[in-house]
Amino acid sequence: MKYFLLFIFLFSAQSCSSQTRTENQIKSSEKASDKILIVFLTRTKNTKAVAEMIQAQVGGDLVELELKNPYPENYQAIVAQVARENDSGFLPPLKSKVDISKYDLIFLGFPTWGMKLPPPMKSFLNENDLSGKTVIPFNTNAGYGVGSSFDQVKELCPNSVILKGFSIKGGIERDGILFVMKGEKEKEAQKEVKKWLNDLSL
Repeated sequence: MKYFLLFIFLFSAQSCSSQTRTENQIKSSEKASDKILIVFLTRTKNTKAVAEMIQAQVGGDLVELELKNPYPENYQAIVAQVARENDSGFLPPLKSKVDISKYDLIFLGFPTWGMKLPPPMKSFLNENDLSGKTVIPFNTNAGYGVGSSFDQVKELCPNSVILKGFSIKGGIERDGILFVMKGEKEKEAQKEVKKWLNDLSL
């Protein structure tokens, strides 16, 4: 009986210790997740879909960038307006506001517009000081790649730690191909996002 009671005591102590470790790991994970922001700009919802895939893997808060004066729905009209904004350096005012001080790790998601960083994302980076933050860009595009957008993120975040970005082909609005992150394409994107995050040890 003495040995049986000793066994029960040791088993209970080990179980409690294991439970405590698990609870601590969960609390630590939740605390880390509270420090993650996923901010994104989307038009055809492909970038939003990727943002949600990232959130499913690492947690964090999702914030969609919205403009005080939304862009026109017509594709040619928005292309012309964005070209003017890029040429003039105009930064469209944002309706979305974020308390950036709450976050340590910030994902920046956007489509490629004119092979450059979209003006609304420039507005966000101009309004929010990301000094000392870890910044991770991600991108959807029509097959032409990120252009200079990732380089522009580095230029606009000179005092941030910039980690390896992610890019994937989305829709081709010019050709009327809009939301594509569904079915097999969605599954493929989820695998690529997971691999990218694993490579970053996230």
